[in-house]
Amino acid sequence: MDYITSFDIRLENDVYYAGELIRGNVLIENVENIKIRGIRVLLRGKAHAQLKITKSGERRTVKDDQYIIDEKQIIWGKDKSEECESIPIMPLGVHQLPFHFSLPQCSLPCSLETKLGTIRYYIKVIIDIPYASSPQGIKYFSVIGPHIDCMEEKYLKPLVGQDNKTICCWCCRRGTLACRITLERTAFMCGENIRIRAHIENRQNVSVHVRVKHVEYFIDKGVLGETKSLACTVLEYRSSLTAPNSRGLYDSELDEPIILPVVPPTLIGVCRLIQIYYILTASIEDEKGNESLTMDFPLTVGTLPYRTSNATPPTINYDFCSSQVEGGRYISPEFRLGQVYDGPIRNDDDLDDDLILYRPVYPKITDWVRTLSSKLKNDMNTVRVIFNFCFKLPNWITLNLLSCY
Repeated sequence: MDYITSFDIRLENDVYYAGELIRGNVLIENVENIKIRGIRVLLRGKAHAQLKITKSGERRTVKDDQYIIDEKQIIWGKDKSEECESIPIMPLGVHQLPFHFSLPQCSLPCSLETKLGTIRYYIKVIIDIPYASSPQGIKYFSVIGPHIDCMEEKYLKPLVGQDNKTICCWCCRRGTLACRITLERTAFMCGENIRIRAHIENRQNVSVHVRVKHVEYFIDKGVLGETKSLACTVLEYRSSLTAPNSRGLYDSELDEPIILPVVPPTLIGVCRLIQIYYILTASIEDEKGNESLTMDFPLTVGTLPYRTSNATPPTINYDFCSSQVEGGRYISPEFRLGQVYDGPIRNDDDLDDDLILYRPVYPKITDWVRTLSSKLKNDMNTVRVIFNFCFKLPNWITLNLLSCY
């Protein structure tokens, strides 16, 4: 390795989809002729989950791995398992060795970084030098998956929830409360407005608003049969209150939009170790925080946007996950230069002080807000919100850990 002064892995792109071709080059600069048996390039996709637990007073680590992709290519010389009469010599100079891999045309889980589980895709290069340690290099990249098209028929059907109740205090009837919520479709992409309408009839003498939540992150340890869950809120939105003895209406298409922040896509049945799914829970809440009329809606975060005919396709960009959810609030110390503490991201200011070597990115729509503002400017009959709408959207993640060490 003393004779190798430069060793780098370069890819054409940092983001890939299933079925795409990965092209790259291995750059090596050596100042002397050196014997190299071979140079191997590995393409790997690996899911890993682990958790430290206490069982019968004993501290244990439960963990498991799943290889999603594992391919190998020899770009110089021969593999170490092959017999060779003489070891080839790499002459001094700068060498650029190309390679390429095809990602499988199947549903690949998205890249993910959490403290309890990761999904990582990377290119690994090993320079096999006889009678010496073999230099190695790793280049991480993001995979966008699985393939979830918001235009699929099963996602285009609206969901409607409605409920009502009569509020009583001792023998006195205080009035009737009714709510009807419509989710226009069940799949949305990050950066998109969540199309939701809510009608509320408040025949009470107190003001109320709608409250919507999202729930949790599961970890299943198959061997020991234990379960641990974490919860996080993706977003929260509030509008004005619905006055006593009145009706309220909210439409996210006509009034203030509810933009889905950047979060990992829904991940169900693709990875054995990790599952992510989202649930929208709507309820009526009065000024004192008392909840009633609770309704649940499944919500899918897709990787391909909703498209309308005779309209310009939305522009898709890539960004880091929001820091308040699983997938965005943790960066491994191995990706933070000079960092050894394995803890959560404290705040955005801390990230500015660190050099981050790798973070996965996720797709989002970038031109939705501009389209909305143009539409609202031309619509003189925009309906205003007259009740309070509280919106919470957490993500649920399931990790199955199948081996104990």
